[in-house]
Amino acid sequence: MLKRTLRRPWVQAAFAALLGLYLDFALRTTRWTLHGEAHLAAPVALQPVVGAFWHERLPLMPAMWTMVHTRSGGRARGYVLVSRHNDGRFIGEVVRRFNLKLVHGSSRHKGRERGGAASARALLGVLEDGGHVVITPDGPRGPRRVAALGVAQLAARSGTKVLPCAAQTSRRWTLPTWDRMVLPLPFGRGVIVCGEAIDVPRDGAEATLPRIEAAITAATDEADRLCA
Repeated sequence: MLKRTLRRPWVQAAFAALLGLYLDFALRTTRWTLHGEAHLAAPVALQPVVGAFWHERLPLMPAMWTMVHTRSGGRARGYVLVSRHNDGRFIGEVVRRFNLKLVHGSSRHKGRERGGAASARALLGVLEDGGHVVITPDGPRGPRRVAALGVAQLAARSGTKVLPCAAQTSRRWTLPTWDRMVLPLPFGRGVIVCGEAIDVPRDGAEATLPRIEAAITAATDEADRLCA
């Protein structure tokens, strides 16, 4: 009975709203430091990028987007790719409060292949229109820190760069999930790390993917080191 109640849309919506409020409070009361400011200049200047970070840092990354949004005078537009799974819809409801819009991806079922193509077209349209796309290349189901090819394909087809990034905070919970997701606690010291943006040749998505994966991991490890 409890499981059935938790699956109800209104219960999930209420929980998502509460979690969004909590994250807003926790991120606002964290003292953030930016590392790699030069690499953040492009999205602030409204040059479209594909921002990529590991799924485990999703609760922290609205702090980076808030920074981009504020520095751009509110002109930067960010779009998050979320899955059609229940957890993807839930995450989408949480991040809405951080001035991020949603693009729904497909699930891994064969019946959703058309949805995947539609979401890819939508993301390409966002980038062509000057917006930024935010992707967790190992989400929503993993494997942890293994990037799917889609992030490189999107950059290759759109002619935009992939911006590897990460965040960490000194006060946090590490949840017992498949990705070891980090949930911030209030009043901590946080760091945001932006690596050098990566060019993806039109015909070089697969060859560039290991470099993208390594760069995201390097940014994550650097954020951890700076918060140790």
